Amino acid sequence: MSRSVEAATLCGISPDSKHTPLASYLLVGRSGSFKLGIVRRTAFISLLLFLATVVVYWPLKFCGFLNFDDPLYVTNNPHVFHGLTRESMGWAFTTMHSANWHPLTWLSHMLDCQVLGDRPWAHHFMNLAFHIANTCLLFALLKKMTGAFWRSAFVAALFALHPLHVESVAWVAERKDVLSTFFFMLTLWAYGSYAQKRSRVEGRGSRAEQQNRALDTRHSTLDYSLALLFFALGLMSKPMLVTLPFVLLLLDYWPLRRFELPTLTSQPSIPPRLLWEKSPFLLLTIASCIVTFFAQYKGEAVAPMDMIPIRSRIANALIAYASYLLKMIWPQNLAVFYPHPVDWPAANIVGALLLLICISVVAVCLRRRSPYLLMGWLWYLGTLVPVIGLIQVGSQSMADRYTYVPLIGVFVMIAWGAADLVSRWRHRQPAVALVGGLALAGCVVSTNLQVRYWQDSLTLFRHALEVDPESPLSQRNLGQALSERGEQKEAIVHLEKALELKPDFPLAHVNLGNSLNLLGRLDEAIAHYNEAIDLKPGYEMAHYQLANALVVKGRVQEAEIHFQAALQSKPDYAEAHTKLANLLILEGRQDEAMPHYFTAIKSNPDYEEGYYYLATVLARQRKFEEAVAYFQFAIKLKPDNTPVLNDLAWILATTDNSKTRNVPDAIRLAQRACELTHRQNPKYLDTLAVAYSEKRQFADAIAATRQAVTIAESAGQKSLAATIESRLKFYQQGHSYREISNLAP
Repeated sequence: MSRSVEAATLCGISPDSKHTPLASYLLVGRSGSFKLGIVRRTAFISLLLFLATVVVYWPLKFCGFLNFDDPLYVTNNPHVFHGLTRESMGWAFTTMHSANWHPLTWLSHMLDCQVLGDRPWAHHFMNLAFHIANTCLLFALLKKMTGAFWRSAFVAALFALHPLHVESVAWVAERKDVLSTFFFMLTLWAYGSYAQKRSRVEGRGSRAEQQNRALDTRHSTLDYSLALLFFALGLMSKPMLVTLPFVLLLLDYWPLRRFELPTLTSQPSIPPRLLWEKSPFLLLTIASCIVTFFAQYKGEAVAPMDMIPIRSRIANALIAYASYLLKMIWPQNLAVFYPHPVDWPAANIVGALLLLICISVVAVCLRRRSPYLLMGWLWYLGTLVPVIGLIQVGSQSMADRYTYVPLIGVFVMIAWGAADLVSRWRHRQPAVALVGGLALAGCVVSTNLQVRYWQDSLTLFRHALEVDPESPLSQRNLGQALSERGEQKEAIVHLEKALELKPDFPLAHVNLGNSLNLLGRLDEAIAHYNEAIDLKPGYEMAHYQLANALVVKGRVQEAEIHFQAALQSKPDYAEAHTKLANLLILEGRQDEAMPHYFTAIKSNPDYEEGYYYLATVLARQRKFEEAVAYFQFAIKLKPDNTPVLNDLAWILATTDNSKTRNVPDAIRLAQRACELTHRQNPKYLDTLAVAYSEKRQFADAIAATRQAVTIAESAGQKSLAATIESRLKFYQQGHSYREISNLAP
């Protein structure tokens, strides 16, 4: 093999390609030392990309979970938050929760919860790890296929550091973006290896090269199988990868150059074998499209045509294509949500169309001299098709996260186009280095600032409202975040604004009802819950909150109807099962209540309230052994739950059951409950005194009782103070609580 051919092979390009700049270098250098230099330089650039990305995204360490989709994917999802179990893994492959079928994404979140727990920074850094892996894979892939080292590095740097990609990395719920792209890159790598080996098998060469064809054939089959496997895994992470067969054809065009070479009068043509190669990938695409459409239709995520007509969808697609390009060049006013206006100004539509036509014309006209332009442009246009809004999913007009893969094509156009543009300049290297460095520096500053907006829901949606004050979703999410912080009056302002902008917003009605409820404005809250149900009759959250409000109003029968309605819409609604069971207990219907308690803890094994209420009922039934077991489950899930600590301490101290009675543990639990409440809860102090008396520590029992009486009297709880004080004289006489009960007339 000649040194020029060896150089081309090393760089991962066809030996007869025009783009073999490294071949001439090998004519005067030693191939061994050259290879070592390439490896060292590649490792050095990869390390720089790693360090730069970590530094830029370091503020993720201080970011928490958001109230937008993170509860759906992690924090309020018991299947995920409980970690990897046989049941949760089965759920991952069978559910269409969140209007998608992406089992690997669910498994990824489950593994995080099992290994990393509920620490937000750990989940964020796992996203970052995938982003860094994608960056390094992109660099290696482009370098392998084109042999252009610095251009490949520049594309990877833009991918790593561009602010439009912050949303995919900084949002825990967008694990599906970085995970699916990881498999996307692996698919391209395996396919590139397959294509290069097939080119050697199909080409003509020396007798020695022909003897290696059988080995190349076997290896290419393995690479092809791996590409199919990685593609299937990518689709199981996020179905946006359905355009990958189209991307493979683009790579065949450039840089793999597998199209038939044109004659003087003909154009490059696609050999039938290349189309046939893509057929298994296309079958996976079709299957994924069918499953995804069914999932999104079932999840009511697909907007109907009467809501957003086709002309509005086409107009939005044109503007989105153009807007992404403008935001790539000048990334300002980036937001987590861009509302769909339905009707765009005609000037915007015409301007976007002209921009797209101009770029398309340039790419087509320069396809012979600069094939990367057509390849990169079609990559951008094609990979955005699933999310460009022709099939409208959700209410957004566009989203930064949708550019994660598509902008790679534009980055390639920029890197290779800039290099060709200045190829005749005398001082091109310093000029290119300066401009490229300034561009990357701008990305670093902008991206680092953008990451900080993702610190929490308040920061994120306040920024979103600075970009677009008329976004009902941003108003609603900010209102919910304020409500969770206890700032109900300010929350109501934003929730009312959300409903002013979008009156048919069921979730905003529920959130507003919750805030009004917390302020004691129960009748107004009930009105908003009813409005949410009118807009969405099967809305389980609205039925649940309305039922709770009706219980407070004493309208028990109506409350039961709405609890049942919530369970009809969501049979595994653990909170609704528990509250309905509590209601049935109050009505004396214990036999009907017990199955609901058990269903609640089965539906959500991490629901500590379910264990607590079940334990309380069992204790009233004097089934103390079972009650203690469920109290202990509740404490394991939430060690600082003071009512559970207190109630379990009481049972352990006062029961006559020798298997259950444990006075030392009772004292420990009661002391913990008192510490957590700063010894200001008279009931908890009374429980501690009872436990002390059972241990014959009467001095401590007397002191705790006196403190409890003082606190109860100062709080106006005279009846409670009298009850606690009635035990004091018995402690002074050396009698324990159980002995007091026996001495009572």
